[in-house]
Amino acid sequence: MLTPGLVIFVVLAVFVVVILVKTAVVVPQRMEFIVERLGKYSKTLGAGFHILIPFLDRVAYKRSLKEVVIDVQSQTCITADNISIAVDGVLYMQVIDSKKSAYGIDNYEFAAAQLAQTSLRSVIGKIELDKTFEERDALNQQIVAAIDAAATNWGVKVLRYEIKDLTPPQSVMQAMESQMKAVREKRAAIATSEGDRDSRVNRAKGLKEEAIAISEGEMTKQVNEAKGKAQEIELLATATAEGVKKVAEALSVEGGEMAANLRVAEQYVKEFGKLAKESNTMLIPSNMGDMAGMIATAMSIVGKTKTITAGK
Repeated sequence: MLTPGLVIFVVLAVFVVVILVKTAVVVPQRMEFIVERLGKYSKTLGAGFHILIPFLDRVAYKRSLKEVVIDVQSQTCITADNISIAVDGVLYMQVIDSKKSAYGIDNYEFAAAQLAQTSLRSVIGKIELDKTFEERDALNQQIVAAIDAAATNWGVKVLRYEIKDLTPPQSVMQAMESQMKAVREKRAAIATSEGDRDSRVNRAKGLKEEAIAISEGEMTKQVNEAKGKAQEIELLATATAEGVKKVAEALSVEGGEMAANLRVAEQYVKEFGKLAKESNTMLIPSNMGDMAGMIATAMSIVGKTKTITAGK
């Protein structure tokens, strides 16, 4: 059986344990506890071990100092050009004053989400649909500024707001897709026309350069042919002059005239023979037998040439 002393000891042990549970408080890192004494704010406990007054002090609120993410539900907003779009987002905020967050408002997370929705409707209503897609950053900044101004009294700092989705009606989506398709087709047509223009310009430049090259080549060819002909004429004239000079020198040598007579006679007979072979019909001179007279006439011409050459 339990003795009275043992019962008292057990009762005292249980009482001590209850007192320790009521008075000993361990606050985790990045957390703060709000302590009330007899229903009134007493103090804010930071991270660590703390002892409270039993039956007088109690932990009324626990606040995390970490950054929290609040999902702002999708809502329908009307733009300045009377187009309804569904918008949802995410709100990032952080408690910076635990006391104000506990006594300044009943539920700061719910209040911040509701204020974000009303601010978003107000901001969306001031701009047109096209700009809502282009000016997301500006929209986010305006919403943050609107919420942060009110959240200051709640001991909460609004860090940023991000719009997740902007969903216009299906009819508007189809119209936007048609518009974008038309823009893309226009850009494609412009690119094609510019490419064709560049191609034509390049071909024209190529034909121009080709014509210039051909004309320059033809000119060079004609110049070269002219130079060649001039050199040919010059060489032929020089050779003829040398030949005449040598003939004149040969005539002045003893027996030269007799050799010239023989040569003239040979040429006469040779050419007359060619004439007889090339044609079936031919005209024979009346003095065909007077070959000596013809040779004499030719030699008289040679003699005059010899005299002129000797005079020079």
